[in-house]
Amino acid sequence: MATRRGFLGGVSAAGAATLLGNSPAATAQARAAAPDTELAARDAIRAANAGMRGAYAALKSELIGRLSPVVVVQNDARGGRFTLVHDGRLETVSPVPEVFELAKSISHVPQGIFSTIAAYMSDTAPHLPNADRVDPHDLSVVAFEGPRADGWISPLQDYAVTLTTARQGLGEANLPQELETSCRRILDEALTFISDSVGRGRFDMVSFQEFSGRVYPSIRTNMTYAAEAQILGVEGLMRRWRDRIGHVAWQDLYAVVMSIWTTSELNQASVIIKQCMNPAKVATHLIDLPTVEVPRDPVFVALDNLARIVQDKVAAEMVFPTDPVVADAFKGKEDLVSGEILRQLAGRDPMPPAPAGTAASACPVRKETSRA
Repeated sequence: MATRRGFLGGVSAAGAATLLGNSPAATAQARAAAPDTELAARDAIRAANAGMRGAYAALKSELIGRLSPVVVVQNDARGGRFTLVHDGRLETVSPVPEVFELAKSISHVPQGIFSTIAAYMSDTAPHLPNADRVDPHDLSVVAFEGPRADGWISPLQDYAVTLTTARQGLGEANLPQELETSCRRILDEALTFISDSVGRGRFDMVSFQEFSGRVYPSIRTNMTYAAEAQILGVEGLMRRWRDRIGHVAWQDLYAVVMSIWTTSELNQASVIIKQCMNPAKVATHLIDLPTVEVPRDPVFVALDNLARIVQDKVAAEMVFPTDPVVADAFKGKEDLVSGEILRQLAGRDPMPPAPAGTAASACPVRKETSRA
């Protein structure tokens, strides 16, 4: 996973040149035209940064094995995999009761139907109460086949077979009665929507929203059961681990919660773990780490990023002792150059919108600003 200062260090030379606005060919031409003394001087400057990166990586490598105690969370369909790292030992547990996964599985049925038919919607939102909340461009991207195509029928019928099997066995799943009732309502309404749509050979956004609106109260019931199950499982595990390692060590606990971008804010695991940590250290010791995809070794990725965070927090006060604002930025998520970029952009006019029917205009020319 790329981090704020580690990304360029992990790409190829050609890729870095492209990222910085210079193609490999242009860089080669510039180097060929430059005097040998200039090239040597610039290479010596780059070597200073390379030396920093080597020392930084060596320190990080040492710290990874010293981080303790740490809880690493991988969000998944079962409510999460939780790993305790303590004194060089690891324990991984999936603590959430199965009812969490079952309740969410049925709650996801409307999303399953939508994903099957979305490409075949009209690319124009009808007059719906929430029509102004649908971005027209986004809709045109999603509805790429359009309503004249019928490729949705067969996969929707296949999904109906899956839902019918789930519906037939629902009574044998030993769910709480209220949860069983809400699941039955969702499945019955879903199968009715599919049957009606296939029978007519068409559907539209209005009919789908009527279906999804009817099942929403049942989805809320399922969410209640899922939340209760996750709280029960995670809090129970946190208490057990706290009692094992001791309350004193627990006060310094780090928690790294890995998730995809769409669940990285108010992540369900983070919300619960926050209640189990030392309140005085939650702001600095609870790390939400959005990932592009699930890493092959999530514990190592979590510890690698945490080691960067820990060493940067100490380095910030040592490297920038005269500027607390920059030190705080170095400790956190900000890139240090961003503040200066914002200062300079403040002296520029915003990019004007392109006239209708023309290509987008280039970024505005920068006004002269003082370096002071």
